[in-house]
Amino acid sequence: MKPVLVVDDEREIREAISEILREEGYDVVAAADGKEALLRLREFHPSLVLLDLMMPGMNGWEFRAAQMGDPTVSSIPVIIVSALGNDTSLKAQSAIEKPFDLAHLLSEVKRLAVTA
Repeated sequence: MKPVLVVDDEREIREAISEILREEGYDVVAAADGKEALLRLREFHPSLVLLDLMMPGMNGWEFRAAQMGDPTVSSIPVIIVSALGNDTSLKAQSAIEKPFDLAHLLSEVKRLAVTA
């Protein structure tokens, strides 16, 4: 199974989501900002991206613009996980508002993670 990429500048949240997904059997790659996330995205071609929006440096909007502009990774689905909720301009496949319901998060990951 391809990994799930977890992108969040808050270490505690990034590590908590990563651990929960690992316990559910997912491989996880994590990134602390958009720039690191782009590197991981291109290196691992994950099955899914869980993306925070408000991050220092390259934020979620800038990451998503770069992802959408790269045909090698533009089709990888994205779940926005942010206190801001959904931003339809990002054309994400799903959005979950922080603080999130764990069951809902896992349901969306299961629905969208590609097992190729």
